[in-house]
Amino acid sequence: MSLATRTYVALLHHPVYNREGKVVTTAVTNLDVHDIARSARTYGLGGYFVVTPVELQRDLVSEIVSHWAGPYGDSNLPRRQALALVRVVPSLEAVIERLAADHGRSPLLVATAARAAEGTVGWEGEDMAGLEQDRPVVLLFGTGWGLADQVFEEAHLRLAPIRGRGEYNHLSVRAAVAIALDRLFGR
Repeated sequence: MSLATRTYVALLHHPVYNREGKVVTTAVTNLDVHDIARSARTYGLGGYFVVTPVELQRDLVSEIVSHWAGPYGDSNLPRRQALALVRVVPSLEAVIERLAADHGRSPLLVATAARAAEGTVGWEGEDMAGLEQDRPVVLLFGTGWGLADQVFEEAHLRLAPIRGRGEYNHLSVRAAVAIALDRLFGR
């Protein structure tokens, strides 16, 4: 199984920080569901998990996915194929449990952040050697103002931030996912 097909994106809506540094739960957005699914499909990933503890939000994601899985998806097959990769779960623990059951091994958790920190790894070569193991990989992305520290404590690797040319560094999570996937799996 290739690295891409055993790699998954997990978009966490909890636990994440708000602008005041408090741990919160953020709202799911329709654009994130669609666009990250499209990126996951483009790069041949195994799937995309939307992670939220809010049942109504999980129901919303399920409704979006089922809409495109039904007759309406016949008119837009690429969208249907992308959204077929979406799984909605209440927690990171649920992602881990599902992938361990599906693959027979617990996943390697790779956290991302816009802020620099000690112990980050680069995007190429030896820094990414841990991803070459024969186990599923989950790329963890956070909404709001980023993943809470407890997620980083659970992660096996932390990728270096994506940097532009200046000091401004506030990409949308959709853009960050697309850039990360291109760096890891693009030609």
